[in-house]
Amino acid sequence: MIIVLEALNLSTEYLNKKGVESARLNAELMLAHILNCKRLELYLMFDRPLDQTELTAYREFLARRANREPLQYILGEAEFYNIKLKVNRSVLIPRPETEILVERIIQDYSQKSEFKFLDIGIGSGNISIAILKNISFASGVGIDVSDDALNIAKSNAENNFVSERLKTIHIDILKDDVMSLGKFDAIISNPPYVSSGDFEKLEPELKVYEPQIALTDFYNGLTFYRKIVSVADKLLNENGRVYFEIGKGQSGEIKTMMMNSGLDNISILKDYQGIDRIIAGDIK
Repeated sequence: MIIVLEALNLSTEYLNKKGVESARLNAELMLAHILNCKRLELYLMFDRPLDQTELTAYREFLARRANREPLQYILGEAEFYNIKLKVNRSVLIPRPETEILVERIIQDYSQKSEFKFLDIGIGSGNISIAILKNISFASGVGIDVSDDALNIAKSNAENNFVSERLKTIHIDILKDDVMSLGKFDAIISNPPYVSSGDFEKLEPELKVYEPQIALTDFYNGLTFYRKIVSVADKLLNENGRVYFEIGKGQSGEIKTMMMNSGLDNISILKDYQGIDRIIAGDIK
């Protein structure tokens, strides 16, 4: 019979050998999920034995994590800006850095009387849902090329009670006509910005498991920025704004691209590592 403490110690050692970062935390979160308890509650049940069903499930989770499958996909959920989201391999796992983008938008629009935005590449819906949860009068349209991602976004919007204010549409921003979408106060996008060269250097959690079309443009990482700024003036209301999440080392080129397309008042925010991560600009 294996008790909780023994299971955690053995699994931590196993994950460490497999090169998994934060092995103990991963082990605890997976076991807490199986036991349907909070992680810290495990510390009050170290002597609790695991039954065969629980042990089998835990071993399956450990094998998947040892193969570097992201923890969030194993658990089927992720947290972002104090909301819980369903995730699977059809969508990117929301990152803490993207919360900086959401925070900036909330600061810019929470005191307005209305706010309608376009989320290009909605994915799991994390950005749109976080905004809608924090700005009660906001409404949004989210577009994506992936039907599977759109289904996840719809489900997450329903689970977080904002579905009535979020419309999701299948559109390929690079190929389809977007003029029929209407006008917006802001365009928001965390597009695929990893270059083809950098993609090959990614950790297995990213390169193997997360959707490639959400990570890379299979070129220089700038394809989607160039396309979006080229249509921004047609999609934005007067005094409209464009907000992007960007990759390391891209701020200079994207700022120039935005200025050449008629955007001004360009501002850049750094992430928690001091890297330029968010860029925003106004339509003239």
